[in-house]
Amino acid sequence: MTNSERWSTILVEQADHVMTVTLNRPERRNAFDWAMRGELTELWGETTRDRDVRCVVLTGAGEGFCGGIDVGDLDDERRPAGEGLDDEIAFVPGRRLDVPVVVAVNGVCAGGGLHFVADADIAIASERAWFTDPHVNVGQVTGIEPVSLALRVPLGAIYRLALLGRGERWDAARALELGLVSEVVAPDQLLPRAHELAVRLGWDTVHAALHLTKPFYDRFTPAISSSDFKLTTAGNIDTALDFVAVCHA
Repeated sequence: MTNSERWSTILVEQADHVMTVTLNRPERRNAFDWAMRGELTELWGETTRDRDVRCVVLTGAGEGFCGGIDVGDLDDERRPAGEGLDDEIAFVPGRRLDVPVVVAVNGVCAGGGLHFVADADIAIASERAWFTDPHVNVGQVTGIEPVSLALRVPLGAIYRLALLGRGERWDAARALELGLVSEVVAPDQLLPRAHELAVRLGWDTVHAALHLTKPFYDRFTPAISSSDFKLTTAGNIDTALDFVAVCHA
């Protein structure tokens, strides 16, 4: 099933319990503007109510995955996206969905595009993929992405990415070495492999277990990334024990 006619910045297809979402501004390397952010936020809200969707695959059209925020939007007056972090990055799926998200990075992933990779349950990349964070080159502070990436990538590498801007660029092999992605494949195998993983995650027995496991995983991840996280904190111990119990039930 396809449902892309109503969207102007994304393509949406659904088959075999897998929803494939393609960022569709290839002429801008799929940089997200306010229209794309709004459409993605709306889509994830609808997807939470669609019990037929068991996994989401996210990729980009053309030669780029996501070039981050459209620099044209930086010239406009800053629009508040909401009251807090959840509202600010509501266009990122993992914080909204209780099904797994597989991100397939097909080309450049820059700046805010790193949100999608840091947020993914499984991130894989084409051999042509590369990663950079040019915030400092356009006079912006990179504040949110490094915190999310710290759950995947060593801190020293994140410092280089954030501080050197375009001067630091990771190819797919380096991203795999650092743990940013878990697999690198040939360009023509990227989407087939992503869909293979997604279909496997959508199998009946796997889906039932994931439906219970992912909420605990999502609760546990922010807890361990918190600056005041201590294993002596009862609430965090309870969260961790819940997570372990579900994983081994």
